[in-house]
Amino acid sequence: MFFCKKTQPVTTPGTKSYDKQKALSKSELSSIVFTNYKAEMHNVSAHTVAGSTLPLVQLNKDEETGSYNPFEHRKVSHPTTDSETLIHLLKGSLGSGILSMPLAFANAGLWFGLFATFAIGAICTYCVHILVKCAHVLSRRTQVPSLGYADVAETAFLAGHESLHKWSRLARFLINFFLVVDLIGCCCIYNVFVATNIKQVVEVYFDVHLNIRLYILMLLVPLILINLIRSLKYLAPFSLIANSLMGVGMGITLYYIVTDLPPVADQYAAADVTRWPMFFGTVIFALEGIGVVMPLENNMRNPTHFIGCPGVLNIGMSFVVTLYALFGFLGFLKYGAATEGSITLNLPLDDKLAQSVKLMIALSIFLTYTLQFYVPMEIIWKNVKGNFNEHLSAIEYSIRIGLVTLTVIIAIIIPNLGPFITLIGAVCLSTLGLMFPAIIETITYWDRPGMGRFNWRLIKNGLLVVFGIIGLLTGTYVSIEEITHTFFN
Repeated sequence: MFFCKKTQPVTTPGTKSYDKQKALSKSELSSIVFTNYKAEMHNVSAHTVAGSTLPLVQLNKDEETGSYNPFEHRKVSHPTTDSETLIHLLKGSLGSGILSMPLAFANAGLWFGLFATFAIGAICTYCVHILVKCAHVLSRRTQVPSLGYADVAETAFLAGHESLHKWSRLARFLINFFLVVDLIGCCCIYNVFVATNIKQVVEVYFDVHLNIRLYILMLLVPLILINLIRSLKYLAPFSLIANSLMGVGMGITLYYIVTDLPPVADQYAAADVTRWPMFFGTVIFALEGIGVVMPLENNMRNPTHFIGCPGVLNIGMSFVVTLYALFGFLGFLKYGAATEGSITLNLPLDDKLAQSVKLMIALSIFLTYTLQFYVPMEIIWKNVKGNFNEHLSAIEYSIRIGLVTLTVIIAIIIPNLGPFITLIGAVCLSTLGLMFPAIIETITYWDRPGMGRFNWRLIKNGLLVVFGIIGLLTGTYVSIEEITHTFFN
């Protein structure tokens, strides 16, 4: 639709015509912002005609009448069923974090840890709910079929008050930044995990005693070689092998845990409150899989089933939280205060089956590194490749080698699993999993439908942000203190 300029009557502040013209200018500005953004989302250009920005995107009747259904406009070549999405959700949420759950319980206590794990799991699941709901609302408002996490954040600021528009790009940057830091941090933890398990096996069977940092350094060349693979298609077999090894390893580990369990009275019910931040950071790290949520929902055949009742999300997270709580409860009950950063390190040293578990899970984590590394590398490469005109492949390989080397260097500096896990959980996942979803919902619902009776939505989201800030500050402080103590001793 084209707009023609018309001669407008002179208006002065305080008159009805002035107020109407001012309101119209706000509406036009919001429209311009949305059409610019929509054109960018569709990878088409936008141009200005007679003062209006017009995207080269054809709107259908539903969009013009305001009854736009984003799910009907999604074009997914191979949409996933509910069961397939559930499997992917479990795969994205079940990882090496489960092996650190007994340590989390050691920092919380047997019964407090059990209660708090389910409570944190419920809060994390709820935050995923509000993020996905906001994505649906914003998709309808902007008439964009699907949005990723960073897209949701940016669009929320664009859809909010005019004063928030200038912060939209910063919102996108922060989401991507924390996703990159989180996943790079996970890769660093994987390096320590693999090296620690291999070190223990080598010491038992070959009587070779080397510093853990040397084992981490030995991983550098194999990690560089395997991460030169750029296609997910060729990484799929590694994922299959890693999942199989992890499943077998966890099953055998659980067998050792439940064998000759002591009575529950042998372990303390609640730990000192000063240790709770370590528990919080570890559980958040283990449970939080918010980075995989939007890609899964965007590729579903029936997206409304993701957060329905019972819904894919509720079923999947109920299973994950229960399994993590069970693993943490039984693992701490068995090994108590002697629980290591990874429960596999507590398995019998003189048992060949137990030692094989360490090698199986170490190899599984090593192969999983490639998949974990893929996402931050994609985010970084998409943001920097526009600065280069030639030798793109060589530059991409150089960045890959540099990032892998960086994860190894960080792991060498901080070769302690417990505080490292807590630090990543506190810094990245408190923001991504708790604070940002609450902020996004507040901005999205501010005008429509509002904050609700007694501003309950604003109060609720404020509490979520405060909870996330407390976890961020306390978890960061305690983990840095632990890391510093380890580094200088």
